[in-house]
Amino acid sequence: MEKAESFLQQKLDERTENGLLRKLTNTSLPFDFCSNDYLGLAQSAELKSLIEEQSQQIKPFKNGSGGSRLLSGNHPYVEETEKFIANFHSAPAGLIFNSGYDANVGLLSSIPQRGDTIITDEIIHASLIDGARLSYAERFKFKHNDLNDLEQKLKSAKGIIYVVIESVYSMDGDLAKLKEIGELCKKHQANLIVDEAHATGIFGDKGKGLVNQLGQESDVFARVITFGKAIGTHGAIILGSKNLRNYLINFARSFIYTTAAPLHNIVAVNCAYQLLDKGNCQTEIRQKIDLYNSLIKELKLPRIQSNSVIQTILFDNGETTKNAAKALQAKGFDVKAILSPTVAAGKERLRICLHSYNADKEISELVDHLKAFQ
Repeated sequence: MEKAESFLQQKLDERTENGLLRKLTNTSLPFDFCSNDYLGLAQSAELKSLIEEQSQQIKPFKNGSGGSRLLSGNHPYVEETEKFIANFHSAPAGLIFNSGYDANVGLLSSIPQRGDTIITDEIIHASLIDGARLSYAERFKFKHNDLNDLEQKLKSAKGIIYVVIESVYSMDGDLAKLKEIGELCKKHQANLIVDEAHATGIFGDKGKGLVNQLGQESDVFARVITFGKAIGTHGAIILGSKNLRNYLINFARSFIYTTAAPLHNIVAVNCAYQLLDKGNCQTEIRQKIDLYNSLIKELKLPRIQSNSVIQTILFDNGETTKNAAKALQAKGFDVKAILSPTVAAGKERLRICLHSYNADKEISELVDHLKAFQ
């Protein structure tokens, strides 16, 4: 045990010396430009009321699921919710997982086999990287959004090929070249997997996602929809064919060997989708994105161009980035510094998340404070 504890201390000391030690914090600043609650559903009184109302109608309603979906943890309401969400996103079927991480790990670890090939964008989410690592398939990375590099990888790929991207990248905020990547996948008979975590609720009619907005539902092998961002709840669903759903039930270990989510969590997800389905939640959030972009373009700050809710201000080292975040937090703006190894060293950044509940004045004041970093 002493050697193990010594190893832990050594690694923590290294992080501390490099200024990269992560710590849990409890912040309650007036102006939220940090959370993923893009549409404000996590704090919605209307959603809370709808959840309470619908929960009263479900019998039996237990505190917990009592087991995995394959044992005692399934309920007709869960399967009804899966069908509702699949229909909303124009997909044949869907299977709910306990988190986006579980969904991505379960998908990529179970489907590609030895002799197959997984090709991922180089800045893909950690959960997709981990899922690919658990697979026996050969793995390649292509340069971010680089179609030429992707095609070179496709030419050398063997077996069944899976190309994995995010529709909106979680740290850069830019969009995947979905149309072009879809065409390359068709050309090389590859299967496209799209993580829509940060596009759901923001892009597409009623927030159905970027795949839906571009009319590419039939071009995509699997979509991962995460509930913990704009949907304001928790969990995820993998959308695809009925065969895909049945396969994951039988082979995705992160689905099979875990206790199912409690029913009240599924009710929350279902109710959030009911609110999305009622109307276009995107008008207000689109206005916030447009306002921020119109203001920030006047500043001479290094950033990644983005038409999503995720915006960035780039720095060349972690210490400067942390100091910038602290300066904004001191003024009441909850903006976080994103450091290596989450992003590449030298590409540290402020990650600014926009929300429908951010007042125009708050956005304007934030940009005014950003002038200090020019």
